[in-house]
Amino acid sequence: MPLLHRLVVTAALTTAATAGALAPAGATPLPLPLPLDGESADRLVITVSQNGEPDDASTFVLSCHPTGGTHPRARAACAQLDSQTVWGRDPFAPVSPDAMCTGQYGGPATARVTGHWAGRPVNAWFDRTNGCEIARWNRFSVVLRTPGS
Repeated sequence: MPLLHRLVVTAALTTAATAGALAPAGATPLPLPLPLDGESADRLVITVSQNGEPDDASTFVLSCHPTGGTHPRARAACAQLDSQTVWGRDPFAPVSPDAMCTGQYGGPATARVTGHWAGRPVNAWFDRTNGCEIARWNRFSVVLRTPGS
């Protein structure tokens, strides 16, 4: 469970416990707060095209903490995202313009990931135009539904 999520749950439970201790014996306990949109705060929309054309695109919704959505391997995709998430680093950051990348081509596949992850907005584009972009894509192979993942 991400740190921010744990802090929110802990604060909510502490508040509920304190309110319960101060409330009259017959009072109803306070409900735990839900995310503002009524869904998981870690929710992504993933659109992948194997040939780079919009007509070929498949779109999946991935919710984590709790796991859900339309992604066929949601649990594995959430685990992959959790493993990529490190405090102070954007797991979806693009390849640095100063990076030295091999001149290989990994095919026309493209992907876009939007939504929220670890309390931050996400709007990331992926392609396989050079070695750095291929490596970045491979770090998200389950999320992006790479064949065989």
